[in-house]
Amino acid sequence: MRVSVVIPVLDDRRALAALLDRLAGLEPPPDELIVVDAGDEDACRRLAEARGALYLRCRPGRGRQLAAGAAAARGRVLWFLHADAWPERAAVAAIERAITAGAVGGWFRFRFRGDATAWKRCLAALTNWRCRLGGIPYGDQGLFMLRAAYLAAGGFPDQPLFEEVPLVRRLRRIGDFRGLPQAIGVSPRRWERDGWLRRSLHNRLLAIGYLLGLPPGTLARYYRPMHAGKQGPEC
Repeated sequence: MRVSVVIPVLDDRRALAALLDRLAGLEPPPDELIVVDAGDEDACRRLAEARGALYLRCRPGRGRQLAAGAAAARGRVLWFLHADAWPERAAVAAIERAITAGAVGGWFRFRFRGDATAWKRCLAALTNWRCRLGGIPYGDQGLFMLRAAYLAAGGFPDQPLFEEVPLVRRLRRIGDFRGLPQAIGVSPRRWERDGWLRRSLHNRLLAIGYLLGLPPGTLARYYRPMHAGKQGPEC
């Protein structure tokens, strides 16, 4: 079962280097790596090519980058990872088991990287509880899916925020889109930088705004000020 990994980046070579090394050590490793860069940093290109990854450049916008990577992928299964993700060693095997068992795709259990703290445990538990109750898993949870299901669902929309929400909703209508017990490590840097409570409330307010029908472009203007001026994905 051929698994293609798509990684959107924005001038984030250190996180990308760590992830590419991590992916090479998985058992088994993925079959194809695709890095889609919204920046203009030759170091990312050299790094990706040195690790055997296909390197693409794309205008900023994570939905646009993910769609570009998926279009270039050749695997039967597409696995979308943020550059600062940290999958478990048996992640590819877990994906293959889920697909073989009939799933059209799924996501990994949310876990913060680094030393455990009360904030990390609480927020991770709330995130996993929300997903178990039917909430949408977001891109930092390592979404994976059959290419055929991805295409049938229409792929990622070209929107600057919440690009995974309409896709996951359609995938759930197509078939079994399931959560896996295996965890994916998520960087806590946004929460540590912005404050655990402030970042969490900010994320929830944006999600509520999206569910109420506010345009993603409008919401993105409120999302970006917390990211030191970055335009595009935070990887």
